Amino acid sequence: MGYKVVVAGATGNVGREMLNILAERQFPADEVVALASRRSLGTEVSYGDKTLRTRDIEGFDFTGYDIALFAIGSEPTKKYAPLAASQGCVVIDNSSLYRYDPQIPLIVPEVNPDAVEGYAKKNIIANPNCSTAQMVVALKPLHDRARIKRVVVSTYQSVSGAGKEGMDELWDQTKAVYNPTSDVPPKKFQKQIAFNVIPQIDVFLDSGETKEEWKMVAETKKIMDPAIKVTATCVRVPVFVGHSEAVNVEFEDFLDEDEARDILREAPGVMVIDKREPGGYVTPIECVGDYATFVSRIRQDSTVENGLNLWVVSDNLRKGAALNAVQIAELLGSRCLKKG
Repeated sequence: MGYKVVVAGATGNVGREMLNILAERQFPADEVVALASRRSLGTEVSYGDKTLRTRDIEGFDFTGYDIALFAIGSEPTKKYAPLAASQGCVVIDNSSLYRYDPQIPLIVPEVNPDAVEGYAKKNIIANPNCSTAQMVVALKPLHDRARIKRVVVSTYQSVSGAGKEGMDELWDQTKAVYNPTSDVPPKKFQKQIAFNVIPQIDVFLDSGETKEEWKMVAETKKIMDPAIKVTATCVRVPVFVGHSEAVNVEFEDFLDEDEARDILREAPGVMVIDKREPGGYVTPIECVGDYATFVSRIRQDSTVENGLNLWVVSDNLRKGAALNAVQIAELLGSRCLKKG
């Protein structure tokens, strides 16, 4: 006996990855249904060696289904998630809609698995922002050892974080650079993304930070520890898949770089690749398709009393979105739900 699972947004980048990962990890599902908007109705998507034909989310009855993985954006989620939850299906939502609701758990299974018990308040669990998810996986084991006071992070985020339109825009603009008769003006991004970097992800807030930067601050506090101070600069870069982060951490207690390296080598979900030689680190293109969060360039920061620098890389469509959602489903199944 297994679970009955729904994947909403099955034709998008993240939805397709959710289906792939459910199959790869052999999630115990007796039935998997792929949902999409009416304009994508009937589109075929892969689930392991099976092909699923998408069904219309409009009017879908979630009664009798155990878990719904949502990858449809905040506005549709606002409509369909409460409906699914009211019909007894636990929603694991990838949008930002519910992340800051105190009654809804925000979960990274390697970091705060016990929070899953709070799902029953609204039958909804939030999946964190992609850039936050990989960072806290790397930080949590170090926080447990030496208590983090402050984090300064600069992100280098791939265009897949902006969906298919972002990936298409990078591809089309890159081709246009080599074709003098072609011009592809920015649509998805604020400026040309090909051969460029853009220090803006999401809208600007009154504070001067972008909403993406604010998300990293708020989510790290909710997932790990509200006492941690976080400041972020989030940058879009011309990489198709894979987010990178330069993370500076200040601790309450001294933590030697060698001990930090040993701790991270034993940490769940973390892979340390850290050789002090040319190429002895991981770059985004090398992490695509992998489950792990990779940590490199671990070194002491001599400008503060108890500081370390880290380079953190992960496949944002996987750990930053689809994988984390499936891991939450696994956690929910093992701790809270009965099969069948």
